[in-house]
Amino acid sequence: MILYHGSNASVEEPKIFVSDRRLDFGSGFYMTSSFEQAERWADHTMQRRKNGMPTVSVYTLPDNFKDLLNVKFFPEPNEEWLHFVVANRRGHILQNEYDLIIGPVANDQTISTIMLFEDGFLDVDTAIRHLKPQKLKDQYVIKTEKALKFLKIKEVKKL
Repeated sequence: MILYHGSNASVEEPKIFVSDRRLDFGSGFYMTSSFEQAERWADHTMQRRKNGMPTVSVYTLPDNFKDLLNVKFFPEPNEEWLHFVVANRRGHILQNEYDLIIGPVANDQTISTIMLFEDGFLDVDTAIRHLKPQKLKDQYVIKTEKALKFLKIKEVKKL
């Protein structure tokens, strides 16, 4: 399997970052199966940090990774995904038992729905109904050193 990481620099030796930023699936090393999504992340990261060059690092993960790792997979934005993302964004989940988490990324279009749910203005069913029609890209988040060992750099593309 091919995965992409967009940043303002090449990342040939990925690391699990523990950050105070509140991300969908918590701390970890974030990637996507969409090159276009990685390009957007690279541009966004460069603009936010105001240095570097938009870069997409390309990795391989063994096709049998689900047999080798403890994987949590959210196939779509559902109630479990919504509660998991909200808990991570609030900093309530500091660690879990997963080596790798896969699921939809909460993007700029979804953030307002998630915030309305977080603040109690939308119930679960209404929030999910608003999220489902959106074509959300995926995110793969490496959570453990064990999983990181299976990730191999393939190439680096400067944009």
